[in-house]
Amino acid sequence: MSTPLTPRQIVAELDHYIVGQDAAKRAVAVAIRNRWRRQQLPPELRDEVAPKNIIMMGPTGVGKTEIARRLATLVGAPFLKVEATKYTEVGYVGRDVEGMVRDLLEIALGMVRQEAAQRVEAKAQERAEERLLDLLLPRPQSREEALEAIRAGKPDPTRTSARERLRQKLQAGHLDERTVELSVEDRTVPVQVFSAIGMEQMDVDFKDMFEKLIPSRQRERRVTVREAGDILAQQEVDKLIDRDAVTRQGIELAEQTGIIFIDEIDKVAGGEGGHGPDVSRTGVQRDLLPIVEGTAVTTRHGVVRTDHILFMAAGAFTRCKPSDLMPEFQGRFPIRVELSELGREDFVRILTEPRSALTRQYEALLATEGITLAFQRDAIEELATIAATVNQAGESIGARRLFTVMERLLEEVSFEAPDRGDERVTITADYVREKLADIVKDRDLSRYIL
Repeated sequence: MSTPLTPRQIVAELDHYIVGQDAAKRAVAVAIRNRWRRQQLPPELRDEVAPKNIIMMGPTGVGKTEIARRLATLVGAPFLKVEATKYTEVGYVGRDVEGMVRDLLEIALGMVRQEAAQRVEAKAQERAEERLLDLLLPRPQSREEALEAIRAGKPDPTRTSARERLRQKLQAGHLDERTVELSVEDRTVPVQVFSAIGMEQMDVDFKDMFEKLIPSRQRERRVTVREAGDILAQQEVDKLIDRDAVTRQGIELAEQTGIIFIDEIDKVAGGEGGHGPDVSRTGVQRDLLPIVEGTAVTTRHGVVRTDHILFMAAGAFTRCKPSDLMPEFQGRFPIRVELSELGREDFVRILTEPRSALTRQYEALLATEGITLAFQRDAIEELATIAATVNQAGESIGARRLFTVMERLLEEVSFEAPDRGDERVTITADYVREKLADIVKDRDLSRYIL
């Protein structure tokens, strides 16, 4: 991070998207700042400073995942979310927990590749344009003759003039629909060699081996000039990017700034010993422990160390508590924050304050059909009241309940929007009560529970 944000700045940015939960925001902000602080230390001390992993406790729909995701986006860190329960679905064997590190590395490599591609984009476009002009205006002479003419400083003026006229038409988009024949690489590699759980690394090794053994083939495709330009530009980007440098930087990015979010961690809290589910849950904790403590994971791109990856775990902890986790596992998550349940006033703020508030999303969506949607304040308050009531009467799903009531509220408008043309629709409290009357009356509420 070239311009690191202070904890106060991080919290302020998170406030633009997430309502409340100040304790959790402060905890993650400090954890991110500590990464930058560690980089300023002498090498001998830097390696000794471990990341302060975090456990977030709170009911579903209160912002645990959103805080972690927004944080990663804010600081430009590779982010991966995994479900702890995925490692118990097939019983004690579970899935290969090291797969999460490999997935994180692929995300980091993708980020580095994208940055590298942006740096060479202009040059790649220039090269692609020259290749496209060669396709549109084939050279009548041999390569040797062309090189000899260039060395002699005697380019064909007629051809040069025609090429420049063609270039102008190409840049103006006049040739976009013309078709050309283009050679593209056709490499057939098996997508999956083994399907058994726990064979991820063997699958990776076999795919890598097949990529090296199976030679690439060129096949001819007939495409439009516009499509050819995109294909050639991507080919030139691939040529200009230093793959070894991308791999090195991707591994470093994953190791130093990667964030792995382990959701539903409370579902793997179990007793020591016994039979059945507890054995499986404890086994998952034991498998996760080396990853969180710091280990070397072998990937197709090289070895990735997990010592300084930031791990965030989250769970509702309604039937258990963090102390029910294995002591060794608990010790790797020294920071614990509790997120509060959301109520009516929180829902009002969620519907109005964030940059991506639901009301703004629906206004923008319906504006594409010519509908001007306007929410009155009393309508927003009524929506919040109904959402809170439904959460209390049924299973509470936090802010996700707002998606349910908003979709039901605007179902008719969304369906009829293409046929209504330019129109202004004002959402009032009476309109909300009319459209959501069934939800309020239905004491079972089962068909409205997400």
